[in-house]
Amino acid sequence: MTAHPPAHFPRIVVHAPALDGSRRVTEGDVTLGLASHLDDVVEILRMADLDRIEVEESDLIEWQGGGPDDWPGLTEHPESP
Repeated sequence: MTAHPPAHFPRIVVHAPALDGSRRVTEGDVTLGLASHLDDVVEILRMADLDRIEVEESDLIEWQGGGPDDWPGLTEHPESP
C-alpha cells in the first residue's frame, strides 16, 4: 500500500479586531481581505475560491481576538490616556 501525502488544507486566520472593528483575513502570509462583518469573511473566502469552508464551525479557520460573533466597533475599545 502506497502512502498518500497529506491533503493541503489552507490555514485561514481572522485576526483580532482593529480599532474600527475590522478584521484582517489571511491565508498563510497572504492577506485575502479586510472584513467588517461575518458576511465579509464569507465573501472574502468565496473570492479566494475557499467557499466550501463552513466559516463559523470550521477547524481550518483560526479566530484571534474573538470568534465569529465578535465585531466590536471603536466605542467598545478602551480609550488611551
